[in-house]
Amino acid sequence: MLATCVTVFLLLFLVWPVAVVVLAALGIGGEGFTLGYLRSFFDQALYRDAFLNSMRVALSSVAGASLIAVPLAWIAVRLQLRAGWPLQLLGILPLIMPPFVAAFSLQPILGNSGVLNLLLERRWDIRLSLMEGTNGVILVESIHYFPFILLNLMAALRRVDLAMEESALTLGGRSARLFWRIIVPLALPGYLAGAAIVFIRAFEDLGTPLVLGVTNLLAPLTYLRVTTNGIDDALSYVIALIMLLFSALTWWCIVHLFRDRVQAYMPYLQGGQAHPLQPVRNWPGAAAAFWIAAVALVVLMPYLGLLALSMADIWSFSILPDSWTFRHFSALAPEAGDPLFNTLLYGGVAAIIDVVLAMVLAHLVLRSQLRWRRALELLAGAALAVPGLVLALGYLRMSREMPLSLNAMSPLVSSVGMTMAYAVQQLPYALMACMVALRAIDPAMEEAAASLGSSRWRALRRVRLPLMAGGIALGAILSFMVSATELSIAMLLCNAEEQAPLSYEIYLNMQSVSGRGAGAALGMVAIAALLMLTAGLHALLKKVRNAASGP
Repeated sequence: MLATCVTVFLLLFLVWPVAVVVLAALGIGGEGFTLGYLRSFFDQALYRDAFLNSMRVALSSVAGASLIAVPLAWIAVRLQLRAGWPLQLLGILPLIMPPFVAAFSLQPILGNSGVLNLLLERRWDIRLSLMEGTNGVILVESIHYFPFILLNLMAALRRVDLAMEESALTLGGRSARLFWRIIVPLALPGYLAGAAIVFIRAFEDLGTPLVLGVTNLLAPLTYLRVTTNGIDDALSYVIALIMLLFSALTWWCIVHLFRDRVQAYMPYLQGGQAHPLQPVRNWPGAAAAFWIAAVALVVLMPYLGLLALSMADIWSFSILPDSWTFRHFSALAPEAGDPLFNTLLYGGVAAIIDVVLAMVLAHLVLRSQLRWRRALELLAGAALAVPGLVLALGYLRMSREMPLSLNAMSPLVSSVGMTMAYAVQQLPYALMACMVALRAIDPAMEEAAASLGSSRWRALRRVRLPLMAGGIALGAILSFMVSATELSIAMLLCNAEEQAPLSYEIYLNMQSVSGRGAGAALGMVAIAALLMLTAGLHALLKKVRNAASGP
């Protein structure tokens, strides 16, 4: 029964909308099967250039994120620095701010007329195009997505068997040879798993290019064609299909190349084995401290820019705002209620759905003898490879086939669509957390409870759920956090401003110069709420781990 319910949910809200997009790109449901739309895509220079630009942005974002994350991971796991708490914070802060908000808040600092260029022009008469065109998209996405690589690589480095390193040293292996022949091969799957997630997220990002005025990428082209030409525009589905294929190819590499892959956020659930930290002296310690400080500055810069914008009365072509004000916050109260409520509603319901599905899936995959359990795990994990834009486009196409009697309920249908899209897209994160938590529970504990006369429900309630509490809480919070920062789904499925979540409301305010202060103030409120949520997550997981470890 449970397996049937989960299968129906995945088929209805994941497979069906994706199939609708694929069939529409092939002409099925319209003029009939044809490859003409695909040929039209590759025949036009505009779309070929957009495809190449999207690939370049995604690969460059992986390179930029790696440049930040790899040294940080090594410092966190192997060097003896008093930087544990700051490094954990650096792995969380970028994920709290949506990338399009970071793009908006970095423009007054790193933009063409920003603080940095004004100082450089006054001093040396030079300007840096850090936020212009695709350069800005790459910079923002590198800063925003590097935690995926950092957390995966930290977990991978902690899993390197110390006995192998000690054996190599006793056999005369030198540090450089030890690094390249043992540490790199063993940590590589963790790095590539994080890099693949960065590639997928950067490849499908919609809000950041639109905020920076970059439209020659696949995601903005899809959105602009749908909003301009309507839901029946065939080339929109072709572009979405191209995005889906490359995201799916990246996900396939994770699944088939790394059977024992390290999953994102695993460090919060299990610390891995303890490594003897290397004492650092002189220049290595100074270099590590410098890199941590530099990354901290880069990570905090969008927050500082957003805070300044939210309090600036006038800020144009000057190093600091000409005057400061709190009017953006004072005017915020009557406008922020509906978006905040909508975000809590959509994200909260999606998180509950994700946690329930993840617990059931974890049980089916790890504790049952279901024949298609591996297929269910792969199907649920495949949601990671489906861009939010593709999912929302499929839901729009599906809604067109609904009975006319539901037209009067279109606001409710739109809200349900956004909630289900959030739940499907964030399900892999909740599943990762619950599976890691369930793997850590010895089945003998539940068997002992059953042998003492406990029912299956009582054993579940008194044994499994308390021990899985950390994973359950982590899955719910991750699902909510990512849903709260998601933009592309809301931009396509939201048909009235009264239904808009915070992310979309912030984006709408940022589209005009007169509204950017209000948008920044709304962004600060949203980020403050997510920061408190993250702090609560950290405290809850710490309490659960301490309770599980016993006295």
